[in-house]
Amino acid sequence: MEKNITFEQLAAYEKAFDADRANQVAMRAVTTNGVVKAATNQEVYRRDRHQYSISLEQGNITNQKQSGRCWMFAALNTMRFAIMKKLDLDTFELSQNYTLFYDKLEKANYFLESILDTLEEPTSGRVIAHLLMAPLNDGGQWDMFCNLIEKYGVVPKDAMPETVCSSATREMAGYMTRKLREYACTLRTGHQNGKSLEELRQEKDAMMATIYNMLCVCLGKPPKTVTLEVRNKKKEFIRDTDLTGKEFFQKYVGWDLSQYVSLINAPTADKPYHKTYTVKLLGNVVEGRPVKYLNLPVEDLKAAAIAQMQDGQPVWFGCDVGKCSLREGGVLDLEAIQAGELFGTDFTMDKAQRLDYGESLMTHAMVFQGVDLDEDGKPTRWRVENSWGKDAGENGYYVMSDAWFSEYTYQVVVNKKYLTAQQVEELSQEPIQLEPWDPMGSLA
Repeated sequence: MEKNITFEQLAAYEKAFDADRANQVAMRAVTTNGVVKAATNQEVYRRDRHQYSISLEQGNITNQKQSGRCWMFAALNTMRFAIMKKLDLDTFELSQNYTLFYDKLEKANYFLESILDTLEEPTSGRVIAHLLMAPLNDGGQWDMFCNLIEKYGVVPKDAMPETVCSSATREMAGYMTRKLREYACTLRTGHQNGKSLEELRQEKDAMMATIYNMLCVCLGKPPKTVTLEVRNKKKEFIRDTDLTGKEFFQKYVGWDLSQYVSLINAPTADKPYHKTYTVKLLGNVVEGRPVKYLNLPVEDLKAAAIAQMQDGQPVWFGCDVGKCSLREGGVLDLEAIQAGELFGTDFTMDKAQRLDYGESLMTHAMVFQGVDLDEDGKPTRWRVENSWGKDAGENGYYVMSDAWFSEYTYQVVVNKKYLTAQQVEELSQEPIQLEPWDPMGSLA
């Protein structure tokens, strides 16, 4: 082929396209209906049924609306499950606005501290470009969520309900990002003009006061103490007063969060299995625990998730939800969308190649609430609680084929007691530091 596209080549391409009748059928179908509708494989609805040999009962489905808080909703959904069981409730929700407030506040501080830690980096360099790209991303990671809970706890949803800005975060995040970039400029310019680190950190205090004010205006002030008022399945009324967020968590969830660990499946050459990893410049609470993963074969992630659900506890997980996914009916299946047949080509990259070449990474967190095991105890499909409201999927739930899990699930969080002795020992390794732009640094 020539370096440039020639008109002779265009004529040859057109002739070949017109010669294949399937191309004409595909063109009419797609130009009228779009790719997904034209390529939807109806067979997956028969195969991927919403029936499971292990199925946990959850409360009403939640809805993150126009926000990127899936990681937070998913984590709170695992915790509300414990509260509902403890208090014998039909349904319950924890405040996602409360955790959002403190996540944004802590991320702002983490960003400014990262700016102070990188004052010698060139403004045009990759590190500063990475920091400035999204200082207040809505997304997060399990360890970041644990940092929030250990510092601030959780509260019932009615103690700090949703606001317009919590349900649609773009405007709030846009103005706060604008301010944080301005502050980054101020701090770096001050450093260039000879100000000491102590002087710059004093300026940071006033900056954080402004960020706090912006959050209060958008989300309301978080409560210092809360009252729990619910009625259980026996119609008995329960009231508990004057609880801080930390006291509420300790009393009604009661988990030792240090026992919950992140397992990932990243089969790339640069990340050997059975090693631990962390990501530079990824976090929210400055004094909190860093993000830490143990990289394992995908079958090990499945085994740990199954063991935890067999013990009656749901599982937080992260995946690339947009791949081979049907919102109507809630199906995640490698054969759900037969786009290759429409285009007359095959999509051949494996999981490692997709990570290496930017074709896939973790984009969304949800909760496993069940799994179907065959006669040999092998998983065939997984029950997924989403946070997109009851109209997405089947009453808010998705069904995931086991093959889809293998290709597009990247992370599960489980209690250490569901790991093997070898895996627990591997967790104690000093983590290998990944660059901030590594795909395993993506936020759900």
